[in-house]
Amino acid sequence: MPARPSNKIAARTLALVERLPAIYPDAHCELNFSNALELLVATILSAQCTDKRVNLVTPALFARCRTAAEFAEISPEELETLVKTTGFFRAKAKSIRAAAGALVERHGGEVPRTLAELTALPGVGRKTANVILGNAFGLDEGVVVDTHVGRLARRLGLTRHEDAEKVEADLMRLVPRAHWTLWSHWLIFHGRRRCTARRPDCPGCELRALCPSADKPARATAD
Repeated sequence: MPARPSNKIAARTLALVERLPAIYPDAHCELNFSNALELLVATILSAQCTDKRVNLVTPALFARCRTAAEFAEISPEELETLVKTTGFFRAKAKSIRAAAGALVERHGGEVPRTLAELTALPGVGRKTANVILGNAFGLDEGVVVDTHVGRLARRLGLTRHEDAEKVEADLMRLVPRAHWTLWSHWLIFHGRRRCTARRPDCPGCELRALCPSADKPARATAD
């Protein structure tokens, strides 16, 4: 069985859950979408790419393809051209077409609402599934762990792990389930605006009193 978090770490987490909404009351998914299918496609495109860049690409893409069938049937060449500036465009185009094809074949063209069904789609891992469930359907089934969330979880002393699934498991034990989706948004906002990877703004940080890594360049571990 996984070790239970210490009382000190549990108390720090709850203090963060109280503090973060006041700092980032408007924290949200920064990918633009109007339905679950668009969010699925945008999340695939966001791999190793900024949300800002994805949001520049998706208006034309979503105007061209409005259904899973259209994403499945668009030619690889046309789709690659539409998503080229997001990087790794051939692999992303392949994943989008494959996932869309599976939606048509298995789910009547609709995006499913369970973790198991989502992660069974080609090119969809646990992180992407959690993004869709939490943001398109309002279901807190897991914690999205991207580079910001992983880095801040370590700096805040909530995990020792580098592996995203192990970080997620630690956070799921610590953070109340009702806050799992928002927790990721809070940390992503903080990671982009205050606690950046290269130059964290510890002197100006609103979480300084709760952070064991404050003013320390090295990564902190859970204590």
